[in-house]
Amino acid sequence: MLIVADENIPAVAEAFSAFGNVRLLPGREMRASDIRGAGVLLVRSVTRVNRELLDGSQVEFVGSATIGTDHVDLPWLKSQGMEFVNAPGCNAVSAAEYVIASVLLCARRNHLDLVGSTVGIVGCGNVGSRVQARFEAMGFECLACDPPRAEREGTAGFVDMETISGADIVTVHVPLERDGKHPTLGLINREFIENLEPGTILINTSRGNVHDESALKERLVRQDDIHAILDVWRNEPGIDAELVAKAAVATPHIAGYSIDGKLRATNRLYEAWCQFSHVTPEWDYQGRLPEPQIPCINLHNIGSPLQAISVALPGVYDVLQDDRTLRNLCDDPDKDTGSGFDLLRRCYPVRRECGAYRVAGLNLSESVLSALERFGFMLT
Repeated sequence: MLIVADENIPAVAEAFSAFGNVRLLPGREMRASDIRGAGVLLVRSVTRVNRELLDGSQVEFVGSATIGTDHVDLPWLKSQGMEFVNAPGCNAVSAAEYVIASVLLCARRNHLDLVGSTVGIVGCGNVGSRVQARFEAMGFECLACDPPRAEREGTAGFVDMETISGADIVTVHVPLERDGKHPTLGLINREFIENLEPGTILINTSRGNVHDESALKERLVRQDDIHAILDVWRNEPGIDAELVAKAAVATPHIAGYSIDGKLRATNRLYEAWCQFSHVTPEWDYQGRLPEPQIPCINLHNIGSPLQAISVALPGVYDVLQDDRTLRNLCDDPDKDTGSGFDLLRRCYPVRRECGAYRVAGLNLSESVLSALERFGFMLT
């Protein structure tokens, strides 16, 4: 059997080689002719999976190593009897760590005092709920806006978008939905952006089309009084270099790019295929996880959870490096921004999550220890 897979899905050939010949291709360049003889297709968000790609093929199983499904024509796959699986939650820890690390970097760069800040979280699913837990562990008050959950669970504990717009930090974690009862296309619209108070930190790690890029850039150019942290862009990979320059933190869609999260996603597709084909899983992704270069972080005499995480998290993930590489790309007139954007993602360095690190400390309070545990650190 032929298995066609995106070359950027880590260890995918190793995981699936027992089932057939694995052909690795650039996800953005997959064509119908590449897929025609395949029985399995494994993709990421850069591949449009639809009738144009799969009509007349032998594919019976499609897996996407992503949380989102906006790149997949699900009704058409269902009409063809094709099995589909994705990987929600696999990169949630990585994305949550990115959000906190980026906020801390933004605060350092702009000399912001985060103490007493309120965090507005739009979308409290796999990622948003982890972001909320981490901010609360650091002592922040969190407001949650999630209409689908409020509809299912009741409105207690949820607020509306108008209330969210008054928060000091606003972070967005929603799937891209173009229609339906709760569309998110353009959810962070011009009115919302204009209503943000000066000094607000706005973060989007979901999809570029969730926020109005034109309105955001206009406000940043006109007033430059809010701080935009952007990991996703409207026309990826052909991103807006001017908006990159105006953003407080700008990265190439890598929030969920820890090796832990990537391998969880590969394993999710592998286990789903095993279940589909009635095979007992044997491949173990845990053995593929590398040891961190500096596995132990030392903390001594730190009084607050915010201070502790401000020291410990940059030792795990230095978002500054990702910010610099994207800015350097956009600042170089001799480079093709689109192909460079894809290259940054394809050649992304190995990044572990907090759970791979130990923390050793003296005179740490219970609240500090609790926050470190909430982030997944191993305490020694």
